[in-house]
Amino acid sequence: MIFRKLGQNGPDVSVVGYGAMSLTNAYGPTTVEGSMKILDACIDLGITHIDTANAYGMGRSETIIGDWLKARGGENPFTIATKVGITRDPEQRLNNDPEHMRQALDASLQRLGIEAIDLYYVHRRDTRYEIEEVTETMAGFVQAGKIKAMGFSEIAPSSLRRAHAVHPVAAVQSEYSLSTRLPELGLVQTCDELGASLVAFSPVGRALLTDRPHGAELIRDMTWLATNPRFREPNLGHNLAYNAKFRTLAADMGVAAATLAIAWLIHQGDHILPIPGTRQVEHLREVAAGAELHLSEEDLDRIEEVLPLGWAHGDRYSVAQWAGPERYC
Repeated sequence: MIFRKLGQNGPDVSVVGYGAMSLTNAYGPTTVEGSMKILDACIDLGITHIDTANAYGMGRSETIIGDWLKARGGENPFTIATKVGITRDPEQRLNNDPEHMRQALDASLQRLGIEAIDLYYVHRRDTRYEIEEVTETMAGFVQAGKIKAMGFSEIAPSSLRRAHAVHPVAAVQSEYSLSTRLPELGLVQTCDELGASLVAFSPVGRALLTDRPHGAELIRDMTWLATNPRFREPNLGHNLAYNAKFRTLAADMGVAAATLAIAWLIHQGDHILPIPGTRQVEHLREVAAGAELHLSEEDLDRIEEVLPLGWAHGDRYSVAQWAGPERYC
């Protein structure tokens, strides 16, 4: 495993992290035992950056991580990131109210069983509050010693600049992969300029960039993917055809498709930190191996040839799933 700095002044973390939404049933059924094995495997593979959120299973993901830490006697080998801003309230699904955020932070700390969160994100923007106000709230948590650094998820480059002018933003989380390259239109560059890490979630395209892509039958049992445009026909069929080309290329290069997808991301900038999620230890090994794979310019050209910019069919989100992320292009 190789390591990169989390933010301009943060700790060194494994370049490949773990997205702990997969500790919940979002992408299929999970067990506590299986989740504990994944966290054990993270340690074995040198993965030190764990990303979760209070919305993942409505606290389930944080609770599992907290129980895992407790079983180790409270020893914490991870740099832990979690988030606030998405709620169960149908009347106010996004909430950046200062008091709500304070209460949510305390609840996350309790579930995780730690004294301070290494990186705390605003999960989604609540447009009732200007980003400067929200940043001031987060800065207060830093000053109180409850969080060590702050970040935002799915914000525009312009919003990042406004927030950074109030308080340093350590990281921005955004979907970024060979199938979703929107961040290259300003976010990758702005993060680099400001010294913020770009934490890339869904870096293997929700399995579209792996050797085991989800088929229509399996997707029907996945609540989130079942309504996502890229995983509905006719888009799914087109995307699986591109997946086959990418798998062939990866096999020709002697690696798993997921390994190649992660390596490509790591080569896009020294501030890029992918956080793949999985319920399977075997797949975790594949994505972790991306940290060790060097790609030449010729390799990168071959990848672009089989997955040209804009190849993915369908929007990355449905209309309902677009609630919260900032669109900037």
